[in-house]
Amino acid sequence: MKYLWTEDIGAGLHFWKLLNGLFFDNILVIESKGSNQGILDALAELEIQAEDEYYIAFDYVVDNQDIRNKYRILRSMVEKSEGRVIVLDMICFEHLILAFDKLVDWTGTGKADKIKIREEILSVIENHRINLSKIKNEKALQYLAGFNRYSTERVMKSLVGELTQNEKWSVSGSLMGECWYKNCCMSGHLESRKCGRPEVLDGNEKMKRLIQSETVQRVVGEVSI
Repeated sequence: MKYLWTEDIGAGLHFWKLLNGLFFDNILVIESKGSNQGILDALAELEIQAEDEYYIAFDYVVDNQDIRNKYRILRSMVEKSEGRVIVLDMICFEHLILAFDKLVDWTGTGKADKIKIREEILSVIENHRINLSKIKNEKALQYLAGFNRYSTERVMKSLVGELTQNEKWSVSGSLMGECWYKNCCMSGHLESRKCGRPEVLDGNEKMKRLIQSETVQRVVGEVSI
């Protein structure tokens, strides 16, 4: 069996299940462990069978000390797995959404300031963190300074929330917003301001477009089916 373990719940878990169905023909067993610590606890108790593989979607940023500590523990477990546990190279679920090139067009967000901040932040992502020294946009710096407990992951989650407040595109609920994976926001199915400006694609095609984006493919390209 091939498993994909994630810390994500809600919309993040839903994303992995949709990806599994559309991209891997549901070959993977998708399981949420609820948190990074949950993943570590599950791995500590795991008895790996010879035919099994485990893909770990572990949120990793280098500017959060707790996550760095947990990631070191994870890597030590991986080294003992004889290649049966593979850690996906990712920052977090929200980064996959934030980096999607159609995000602004499809959601129809009118938040010009947040759109510019998104562009600035995405341009300075290095080694699983936002390289603050390379940010030139004053509003972006002010936005980042507003975080009481700053980390790259917190910024990603906050900014994605700002750009997907439209309920049809939200990724903060128990499921991804309907317009990511259903036949809404198409000609004949328009729902005024709730729809944004997506291209005319059915639900599967919209989700496939997200899955085929460069950032998502860089992550799931490590999965061998």
